[in-house]
Amino acid sequence: MAHIKAGNDAAGHPVNIFYEDWGQGAPVVLIHGWPLDHTMWEHQAVALAKAGKRVIAYDRRGFGRSSRPWGGYDYDTLAADLNALLTELDLTGVTLVGFSMGGGEIARYIGNYGQARVARVAFVSAVTPFMLQTADNPDGVPQKVFDGMHEGIAKDRFAFLESFAKDFYGQSLISHPVSQAVLNWNQTVTTLAAPNATDDCVTSFSSTDFRDDLKKITVPTLVIHGDKDQTVPFPVSGERTAKMVAGAELKVYEGAPHGLFFTAKDRLTKDLLTFLGGQ
Repeated sequence: MAHIKAGNDAAGHPVNIFYEDWGQGAPVVLIHGWPLDHTMWEHQAVALAKAGKRVIAYDRRGFGRSSRPWGGYDYDTLAADLNALLTELDLTGVTLVGFSMGGGEIARYIGNYGQARVARVAFVSAVTPFMLQTADNPDGVPQKVFDGMHEGIAKDRFAFLESFAKDFYGQSLISHPVSQAVLNWNQTVTTLAAPNATDDCVTSFSSTDFRDDLKKITVPTLVIHGDKDQTVPFPVSGERTAKMVAGAELKVYEGAPHGLFFTAKDRLTKDLLTFLGGQ
């Protein structure tokens, strides 16, 4: 367990990014989704390390055990944090795996810093290419949906996160893809995040346009998405991302919700290992 310094905040205080570094071999960096932290990757991180990969999983600023600055939750800054991690650890030939909001970090990192360190990328339930409905993105998600998220966070962040998790994992009265223990873990992790980071990141992942960034990706790319994702709808995101990245491989998980890192954990691990050339 360790930290790297990713610069200073507006007040001059250092911003430290927490990460775990397991195993040896070709490096894989796992980028978590909102509003979780790096521990969401438990099943995949262990399996990849056992398969002979070096696995680095980190906490986005404002989440987990990283610093909790007041600002800096725009994607240019988040991509700079990722760049600081890759630079400090001197990682080359790296595979970037981004879940949900983490897919945006991959796109913006390559858009801003290029692919010199990158061997391949995987977008899992990712928010790319552009979530928000606008005049030139008419099939996106209406602004009122994200306004409702902001309102829910402001009114009762704890109740909002509890309700949000049910759609996240596809939980209902008749469907129980994850245990109550997983939901309890999810609530603990998400409520411990900085409240300002939780709210600001909704603005970032909803309104950032990654279409130009995706056009710069030329390394082998895997896109994985559930067709029952109610959080980041497949037609708006995964389907379009796969079309925008030349040569991208698309795997659609039939019936899978957003949180497929738990609901389809074994399949996801297997597909990532195959993509990485593992066993």
